[in-house]
Amino acid sequence: MFSIKSLNQQLKVDIQTTIDNKTKPPGALGLLENCALQLALIQNQKQKQKQSQSQAEANNKLVINEPTMLVFAGDHGIAQHGISIAPSAVTRQMVLNFIAGGAAINCFCRTNEIHFKVIDTGIIEPLTTDEQGRGGVFIEQRLGLGTKDFSIGSAMSPEQVDRGLTLGGKVAEQTIKQGCNLLLLGEMGIGNTSAAAAIFAALTQQTAAQCVGAGTGIDELQLAEKKRLIDLALARDFSNDPKVIMAEFGGFEIVQMVGAILAAAQAGIAVLIDGFIVTSAALLAYRMHPEVREYLLFAHQSNEQAHLAMLSELNAKPLLNLGLRLGEGTGAALALPLLQASVSFYNDMASFSSAGVTV
Repeated sequence: MFSIKSLNQQLKVDIQTTIDNKTKPPGALGLLENCALQLALIQNQKQKQKQSQSQAEANNKLVINEPTMLVFAGDHGIAQHGISIAPSAVTRQMVLNFIAGGAAINCFCRTNEIHFKVIDTGIIEPLTTDEQGRGGVFIEQRLGLGTKDFSIGSAMSPEQVDRGLTLGGKVAEQTIKQGCNLLLLGEMGIGNTSAAAAIFAALTQQTAAQCVGAGTGIDELQLAEKKRLIDLALARDFSNDPKVIMAEFGGFEIVQMVGAILAAAQAGIAVLIDGFIVTSAALLAYRMHPEVREYLLFAHQSNEQAHLAMLSELNAKPLLNLGLRLGEGTGAALALPLLQASVSFYNDMASFSSAGVTV
């Protein structure tokens, strides 16, 4: 379904030399240097082999064009057990809030000049035409009326998984065709920390106790029930195939994010990964196509219990740790200025020779 090329690592030596020759001690800009290196590797893949020195200098400039936040929303059957701080109806209410521009992610996208779209992947009650608003903010790509309760059976069918991957890829491709070369991902779905925790446990053969956290702030009784339901689901027989795991435990929004990640990597653009739920989609995409990891940057470590362990599975160093546990793509939106700073120093910071500085 997707074909992803590994990055040409032979370019790494020259890129690292460019970074090290800036007027600073080697490594002094920390993770910003890592970001610049990775963005340069991604963006330099499409350069022609033969070019003049002036062309090479122009093409070696990094650029972030039309950064776009895609927030995927969907409902979860597991939520009927009351293991979240809010009922499933809040997913729909928050989608309306996104369209109206009133959520935290809207504020951060406006602040950082990020284009914003929200995708209905399958909330329980569809929006009316009037509610969908104007201006192309809302996209409808529904796979059903929410997933089934994965504590008693598969969350979705294999056909829904395949269609979800295709639809997620489609919206990413459309966004890229509009000039975007950095995709930011977010999500909304009451119950989706349960899905993400179950996915992580299934992929790594861990127990619910190792992978389940308090989400957006449930109490001890809810947490105990959340662990019990996930352990019940994990006791079923299933293979370690990522598509099977998506069908067993996933959410419509998670499956479509996997498709978006794979399509972006196939197109050769970077993806900025948000928190726990988006990272679960990244891990699924990585298990399907390991090459995808080279196109992923990680915004932050959330306050969810297993997020650090999930990031470790991807050998990822997040840019921020602000104690966030909201989702929506908020961490990714907040991390964008750091990527822009890495581009700025790579492009414009003087080298020792150009500045006449000797060390």
